[in-house]
Amino acid sequence: MSSLYTVIRRPLITEKGLSVKETEGTLVFDVAPDASKTEVRQAVEALFKVKVAAVRTANVVGKERRRGKFAGFRPDWKKAYVRLKAGEKLPEYVSNL
Repeated sequence: MSSLYTVIRRPLITEKGLSVKETEGTLVFDVAPDASKTEVRQAVEALFKVKVAAVRTANVVGKERRRGKFAGFRPDWKKAYVRLKAGEKLPEYVSNL
């Protein structure tokens, strides 16, 4: 992976993601499918200037979607849960909610 933005695609802004952020100090990101935990850790530390305690990843299987009689599948993607070290300030990438 060459760029930080190819490793971390976007933050996941969902109810579960925001509740985990508030209660556990964990950030949730959509990451590249071939990104390793070490690459995710380095990218988050470089982008947000914070210290990372742990990284957990999950491969999400794409769902079947239908448009009338036509069926297809959404692509598979990878999710990363990044826990920050104690005392680190959570970055605010969510506004106007």
